[in-house]
Amino acid sequence: MPLKNVIEAKKQKGEKIDNKVRYIQKHKPIFSVLEKIKLWPSSSGILHGIKHLTRDGNYIVIETHCHEQIKVRISKNSRAARWLRNKWAERVCTVCRIPSWKVNKYLNTSFK
Repeated sequence: MPLKNVIEAKKQKGEKIDNKVRYIQKHKPIFSVLEKIKLWPSSSGILHGIKHLTRDGNYIVIETHCHEQIKVRISKNSRAARWLRNKWAERVCTVCRIPSWKVNKYLNTSFK
């Protein structure tokens, strides 16, 4: 389901939506950003929820809610860091079942 549609569906149900803007420093190491947001943008444009996040030297081992294990190098300028900052993810993973409040919180987060 596209990210914007998750929020629109919540509005149609009449649920309260928190539009508070949150700020995260733009060029933080990817580990601290992922630890805070708990979302992972895959290269296919799908946003996954993070279940476990462990640091392994210069790498991060990520386990998503859909039981994928990903090993990523720690970098401030990585593809994932750019995708998170620019919000390029197109849709939410249906298996991970990310709640709409978390998607809304991510969409209202500003990287400065």
